[in-house]
Amino acid sequence: MKREEMLARVRERKEPWDILVIGGGATGAGAALDAASRGYSVLLLEREDFGKGTSSRSTKLIHGGVRYLQQGNLTLVMEALKEREILLRNAPYLVHELPFLIPSYKFWEKPFYGAGLKFYDLLAGRTGFPKSKLLSRTQALDRQPGIRRENLRGGVLYHDGQFDDARLLMTIVATAADHGAVVLNHAGVVEIAKDGAGFVNGAIALDGETGERLFCKARVVVNATGIFSDEVRRLADSGAPAMIAPSQGIHLVFDNSFLNGGAAIMVPHTSDGRLMFAIPWHEHTLLGTTDTPIAAPCYEPRPLEEEIQFLLETAGRYLRKKPRREDILSSFAGVRPLVKASGARMRATSRLSREHSISVDSSGLLTIAGGKWTTYRRMAEDTVDEAIKVGRLRPIPCVTKALRLHGCGANVTGALAAYGSDAAHIRDLAANEPELARQLDGELPYTGAEVVWAARYEMARTLDDVLARRLRALPLNARAAMRMAPETAKLLARETGRNEAWAGEQVRAFRNLAEQYSLGSLGDAAVARLN
Repeated sequence: MKREEMLARVRERKEPWDILVIGGGATGAGAALDAASRGYSVLLLEREDFGKGTSSRSTKLIHGGVRYLQQGNLTLVMEALKEREILLRNAPYLVHELPFLIPSYKFWEKPFYGAGLKFYDLLAGRTGFPKSKLLSRTQALDRQPGIRRENLRGGVLYHDGQFDDARLLMTIVATAADHGAVVLNHAGVVEIAKDGAGFVNGAIALDGETGERLFCKARVVVNATGIFSDEVRRLADSGAPAMIAPSQGIHLVFDNSFLNGGAAIMVPHTSDGRLMFAIPWHEHTLLGTTDTPIAAPCYEPRPLEEEIQFLLETAGRYLRKKPRREDILSSFAGVRPLVKASGARMRATSRLSREHSISVDSSGLLTIAGGKWTTYRRMAEDTVDEAIKVGRLRPIPCVTKALRLHGCGANVTGALAAYGSDAAHIRDLAANEPELARQLDGELPYTGAEVVWAARYEMARTLDDVLARRLRALPLNARAAMRMAPETAKLLARETGRNEAWAGEQVRAFRNLAEQYSLGSLGDAAVARLN
């Protein structure tokens, strides 16, 4: 994928696209892939970068949702478990099985949660995931020595899926491009176009790099902008009522000493009504998440102090090594695009459904909202089925249940495993320029070759694109990401034809972002590197 070529194809297109998708997160990318793989002409426009919003800020789980089982939402759980199996089959290098331990400190917890998880197994049917089982105290400590030992009675072990959200998203985008979709980041829609009868027939976007106005005709326009769904709906109808109830969730990242076993920890009940997870992820410990209603969405929500303290205090009751604020390597927040329900103003956002909703307004703008990462493929299928009706397109059946994603087929291990078959090309880059094989920072495994690959073939245009999403440096370790920034900026400038001044400005902007992820504590050494 090369942005210049994608931009040229947008400029050259004279005929209407069959389907224009606005939004480059999991929902939009999934819809673009579904439509392109059916054979429709597809254009995907993203205002910032692919996955800049919610889709790169998840808890990194592909799961049926034990919480939704507690709520009695069996339809959502069964659908998600089926999609979990499909994803494991179609992207095995990106999705893998992960054991979860629910530690038991009260006499009733082990049999109670054990029974619930047996039902979870039953709903999953025959899959590649092991069945849940009850553990004694000794067995629980063997599986996860990092749990608190006082009053431990044992636990329940079950299995779900884990993934890297931003890497999976880039793979979906690449697969859509493989099937002929035109995908363009940093190109925000500023106007919804209509015909003489007031029916939506395209959009006008601004190229974020040149300011060029791009006129894009389409037979049907899909609004897949997640937390910004209402904003796009109001481009078509200024009086459109709000349908999104945004809720913020935060995650804290620590080194891997807090979970010194292979199992994740799940706490079924917390004081705010959500589950809490402590998960091994990229050789670190990921702790989350909270549920805090907010007034309006934004791309870079800030963790609230009460959210940070809630996670630290809750984790401290279950982990043998209690996490402290000074142990935090990075923190990040994301906003859930929850769909408002009847009486939603009076309901906690933790109780709003994660099921998706498809609506078509009077002008013909189709909006897909809600849902969760695990069910992105099913959401896309439903969206395109509806788009076919709205745009009066020739019906073509969905093929994504058995569609292997880009990079599938190679047996790759090690630091480049998430690239699948593309890992061989990244190794070739390092072989041709040995200096690209060096780690950019000693605390993270990323190399210059990955930066070059991101710029040349994954449409990365800024330091944020590279260090937050193509590589996962920023959400893993903000200080290490800051140390990586100057060299990364030089490589990115070289690949995109920018000058030294541009690289310097990128580093300064990235410093401000990294300070937010590090809770404002980068320190003098990191600042000195910028001067």
